[in-house]
Formats: sequence, structure tokens, C-alpha cells
Amino acid sequence: MDVFHVTDKLGHKLRDQGIIDYIQQSLGDAQATTSQVKTSLAPTVGTQSSGGHTAIELSGRDRPGLLSEISGVLTGMTCNVVAAEVWTHNKRVACVVYVTDEATGCPIKDPEKLARMKEQLSQVLRGDDENRLATTDFSSGLTHTERRLHQMMLADRDYDVPSSTSSINAVLDARIRPVISLRNCLEKGYSVVSVQCKDRPKLLFDTVCTLTDMEYVVFHASARADGPYAYQEYYIRHMDGCTLDLDAEQERVVKCLEAAIERRVSEGLRLELCTRDRVGLLSDVTRVFREKGLSVTRADVSTRGDRAVNVFYVTDTSGKAVSMKVVEALRLEIGQAILEVKEEVKEGRGEGAAEVAAEVAAAGGMSRSRFSFGNLSERFFHGLGLVKSYS
Repeated sequence: MDVFHVTDKLGHKLRDQGIIDYIQQSLGDAQATTSQVKTSLAPTVGTQSSGGHTAIELSGRDRPGLLSEISGVLTGMTCNVVAAEVWTHNKRVACVVYVTDEATGCPIKDPEKLARMKEQLSQVLRGDDENRLATTDFSSGLTHTERRLHQMMLADRDYDVPSSTSSINAVLDARIRPVISLRNCLEKGYSVVSVQCKDRPKLLFDTVCTLTDMEYVVFHASARADGPYAYQEYYIRHMDGCTLDLDAEQERVVKCLEAAIERRVSEGLRLELCTRDRVGLLSDVTRVFREKGLSVTRADVSTRGDRAVNVFYVTDTSGKAVSMKVVEALRLEIGQAILEVKEEVKEGRGEGAAEVAAEVAAAGGMSRSRFSFGNLSERFFHGLGLVKSYS
């Protein structure tokens, strides 16, 4: 039996009946159909059917202005961007873009147009280097965007950090990097993965999906809550029933979990755009970003009715904070009424995960109430879809 104590994203009691119904439908009713799930999440990026649009998956090496170039190609091919989500991590980028045909408002089915689109987008991803690895695909069926982004970045090996930048990142991020350890429990026949990091929403989703995509089976897991930190523990085996005995395999699991946790951490200044939707809007906005010397580190583009609701995280092209002079010039050109700056607490303030790990070790093990798990309180689970029950 799995027990979850949940709140909404503001920490309040969950009262939205639509969300409650969807949770019951997804987890409690094995007969729930694809059409029911689609209806529940249709307005936002997340689990979406490609029946009403064409889903484009892109991954490759990141560079300043890339999102502007991608959206420019789509606009030039008379495509309307309905929704999109973009992640960047370790100089890699992955994005899923949902488009419709500008003339019909329907999915793009012309094979020649799709082939031209794939060729042009692949050229954009490769840039000046024809040998650079880049992937452009069209997905079909039901797609969970965030799950797919994790899979794309894992396949693109974003967890492989060049040695030249690894030591720099270790110094800069010592206070905010996750602390992950792995040991074999010989008496039970499991490998035990322990994760300690700063808490945030969807942390459980990110770690469980990554272990599953790496073909590990979670037999039992626990998570504990307190303050701004999270602790997770997973008892796993490989799909063939073996534990993780090789040092190289253990190191890969640690790196992949670190990457999964870090991908969703947003770097840069948060900009929110809300205005009437139109064809070419994303291309116009990101072109202005590029002209002002900004780089998009993460983007969440959605359409609600006739309104475009977009969130961008931006830095300058060197990855540093954006000056307020540039921000004001940006708002002046795009529109002060439709583009707002949202200040957020910068990651890494306060006590770091390493300090928390030291405290737990000094206390002789896992603290019952030391760690937090975002919108979930203390819970145990061993049968939630990806997690296998055992006796």
C-alpha cells in the first residue's frame, strides 16, 4: 500500500476537484482510457496526445540564440507553436515543441513538409559543424513531455561533464549539488541508493523516472521530510535481477541521478509573457532576446484559449546574470504590460546539502524529520506503477 500526503504547489490543502479526480483516475482506475487522460490535461504542456498537433523532439548542443533559430524555422514553414518545453543542462539542450498548420489549425500530415522541416531543424541544431550530433524526431501517440525530456537528455549523455568544467562546477555548486551514495545490501540482495538534496516540486518524479529509464527496478523506497531538504532511499536491482556490483555502473547511476535532479533547476532571470496568441509570437520574442544578448536556459510555452502564457529563464551569453538595463530595454521593446520580471530565491542560499549530509551521518543515520520532499510529506511506496512490490 502506498501513502502520500500532498498539498498544492503553494503548500495549501488540495481543493481542486479536477486535480483530485485526475489523480484518482490515473492511479486508482485501471480502466481509465487515453481519451480521458487527454481531456484532463489538454490545456497545458505535460501528457498530451499528438492527435491535435504535431510533436517535434529536438536535442543537441546548446548555444545562445538556438531557440530563436528553431522558432524562426517553424514560423517560416507556416507552423503555429501551440506549446513547448525547453531544458538545458551541461551545454546540452532538449525540447519538445507542439505545432499545428497555420492554415488549417490541424496536425501537419504532409510527408514532404515534415521532411523539409526535419532537415532544416537538423541544420539549425548542427550549426556550423556538420559533424555535430543532433537529433530531430516527430513523436506519435501519448507523450508526457517532462518524462520525454528526461529520456532525451539521458540518451544525449548530458550527465557526462567534461573534466575541464567538472572541477569548476564542484567548487561553484558545492553547497547546492545533490549528495548521492550507493551501497549493496548483501543480506537482502538489493543495491541501496541514497539521495540528499535541496527540496523542490517533482523531485520524486525525476529520480524514479531516471532509475526506470536506466532499466532498474525499484522494489522499495522511502522519503522523509523537513524544511528545505529532501532525502530519498531506493532499494533497486537491474531488470535481470542483479545488483550494481561494478564501480563503473555505480558511478554512472550517481551521475545520471545528479543530472536528473539538476536539469529542472532553473538558472537565470525569470521572465513571464502573457498576451494574445498569434502565429510567430515565439519567434518574435526569442529574436528580441537574441538581439539583446540573452540566452534562454529554460522555457515553458503554453496556450490557454486565445492567450499565450510563456515562461523564460534567461542569462547573458556567458551565463551570467542579466543587467537591469538590458531587462528594461527588453520590456520596452516587447511591451511592459505583457512581459514581467519575476524575482526568485537563488538556489544555494542557506545551508547546503553537504552540511545536511554531515549532520545526518553524525546523528548515526537517516533523520526521521530532517529532510523535506517538496509538496509531499513523509511517505513510503513500493507499488506505484514504476515501483515493484516484493515480500
